Amino acid sequence: MCCFDESPHCYLLEIDDFTILLDCGWDELFSVNLVDSLKQNINKIDAVLISYPDLLHLGALPYAVGKLGLNCPIYGTVPVHKMGQMFMYDWYLSRYDSEEFAIFDLDDVDKVFDRMTVLKYNQTIALKGKGYGITITPVPAGHMIGGTIWKIVKDGEEDIVYAVDYNHKKERHLGCCELEKVTRPSLLITDAYNMLYQQPRRSARDESLVVSILATLRSQGNVLLAVDTAGRVLEISNLLDNIWHNKEAGLFAYNIVLMSKVAHNVNEFAKSSIEWMSDRMVKSVDDARNNPFQFRSVKLCHSFEDLKKIPSPKVVLASMPDLECGFARDLFVMWCGQPNNSVIFTQRTSPGTLARYLVDNLGRVLSLQLDVRSRAPLAGKELDEYLQTKKQKASETMEYEESSEDEDEISGPVGHDIMVMEEPRRQGKKPHFPVFPFHEEKVKVDEYGEVVKHEDFLIVDGVEEAEKDISDAQEEPEEDMEIEEIPTKCMSQSKILKLNCNILYIDFEGRSDGPSIERLVFQVKPRRLIIVRGSQEACEKLSAGCQAENIWMPQKGDHINATIERHIYQLLLKDSILKDLMFKKCRESEVAWVTGQVVYDTGSTDIEKSDVAEAKKNQPHLDLVDYNLIPSHKTAFLNDIKLSDFKQILGKNGIPSEFIGGTLRCCGGNISLQRLETGKVSIEGTLSEDYFKVRDLLYEQYAII
Repeated sequence: MCCFDESPHCYLLEIDDFTILLDCGWDELFSVNLVDSLKQNINKIDAVLISYPDLLHLGALPYAVGKLGLNCPIYGTVPVHKMGQMFMYDWYLSRYDSEEFAIFDLDDVDKVFDRMTVLKYNQTIALKGKGYGITITPVPAGHMIGGTIWKIVKDGEEDIVYAVDYNHKKERHLGCCELEKVTRPSLLITDAYNMLYQQPRRSARDESLVVSILATLRSQGNVLLAVDTAGRVLEISNLLDNIWHNKEAGLFAYNIVLMSKVAHNVNEFAKSSIEWMSDRMVKSVDDARNNPFQFRSVKLCHSFEDLKKIPSPKVVLASMPDLECGFARDLFVMWCGQPNNSVIFTQRTSPGTLARYLVDNLGRVLSLQLDVRSRAPLAGKELDEYLQTKKQKASETMEYEESSEDEDEISGPVGHDIMVMEEPRRQGKKPHFPVFPFHEEKVKVDEYGEVVKHEDFLIVDGVEEAEKDISDAQEEPEEDMEIEEIPTKCMSQSKILKLNCNILYIDFEGRSDGPSIERLVFQVKPRRLIIVRGSQEACEKLSAGCQAENIWMPQKGDHINATIERHIYQLLLKDSILKDLMFKKCRESEVAWVTGQVVYDTGSTDIEKSDVAEAKKNQPHLDLVDYNLIPSHKTAFLNDIKLSDFKQILGKNGIPSEFIGGTLRCCGGNISLQRLETGKVSIEGTLSEDYFKVRDLLYEQYAII
């Protein structure tokens, strides 16, 4: 865990022998030092929990899975799965357009999201294996669609809450976080990134954006909004589409564009994920049958060829927000020198990025030296060398395949293509029989079940025309359908850019500000607190306003021992003990008094060898004790009743009662009930029929064992 800086979220949480990776983020510069600790601990990670779909929370996952060999379950909500994949696709494709990017590829991205288990909000899932006894629950966090506060519970007793980058305010397309519903957790892990910041009112922020855009367009200038791929861009695009549709705003004469490598996919996912958004969004779909992401004014573009077809002046929402790559960087280079243009940043990116440098120095940067990178097709000598190398590799591959075929012929045919598993030597295990090799593909599912491929159900129009086309195609000679890949190279040119355009920062991050964070943490009242990610001043301010018993502000690589005394001792019960227990109802549970002897089993027991028992094979169990050796115990009364509730019970049974000085008096004052400082309830009165009737009613409220 790391404090006093703005490192991406990536923390290891160890619960007994089970290790959970809380987020796996990376910065926009691919800083290698940020993943050094991850490399060292990659083999001990048993599960990964992802909070948001952006780079700050899952950017390093493709590298960890594809290159470091991370092989464990990954958990996230449905939108985190969908939008996270779009984030990584856009990031990779944008980087590939400007450099020889080899840190990970699209196959690594697909591996991550094929392995992800998707959950709904407030859906509790129990972990298996070493994680037996641990449950995880995603709670709404706001900020981005699918954003999650993770609630981790061990054995129903120790609850750990991981809440970062949440937003307590309702927005146009998202509801607020539900952190206030979590009360008195044993451990809260949260950040102090926005602790020193106080947000303006939403109406003032929106007005500032519209006024800036309108002033630029009326001066015949273009507006660049540097936005992310599939997170905060949904809030901004929905806002601007509604404003553009309002004739009183006077913007319908201008064009607005959403531009990224995956703009169409993001828009389609947003239209199909309304149930994950705010109540207002859901109501607009249910009542008016109007999908808020069926844009009326915003146009989608995926290339500069598409953008050139749209006349200026125009507003372009382009990725990436850091200006290190992507369409936003290219447009910035093209438009920054013209004084009638505007560049608007909507979020703070990592320190060291171009966008962060400009935001931190608003109005003070007049020019800068920038590497202008692009990808161009090979030509001339470079193309000849590429083709010669490709031809040589193809020849070597063919020779290798031919030699492999010759070796197969010499070795002779194989009788059966089956795998024979080595026979286990442990007693009590069933033997493995020979089986054919089989790879079961993971079926992708969403909230409605298995994902439907629409192309499988399309009805072909014009059957006769289709048959004619098929017959004509059969008569034509077959052609080689292989598309020749055009070889390209990356080119870089250093330029000095004059910054004559108007540069603004308008906060659309969607995070809670300092006063709100302090108030929420105070309401939650965690017993222990770990503060991550934030300046030293911000972390110390949050620590000073919290009343937790223990507060930690770890540095990078620090190990925090946040262990507490546990009041639950786990044992396995044999059937011989379980069958004789007398269970009594107590609220939503059943309890019983049990006496036995703790035995550490070294052999077989009568406990069924299920997955749970296998995971807990070294766990002790209770064995029978000789009846004469069982010690006596005091009667235990289990429950916590309120005298006000008991007064109503007395009334239902025809016994009048009233409170006098905190004492419940009944039967004409002859019997009194009072709660002592120890929490126990005492009953006093003359021994009579009424006394025993009241006492019996009181006993009925307890589970007596």
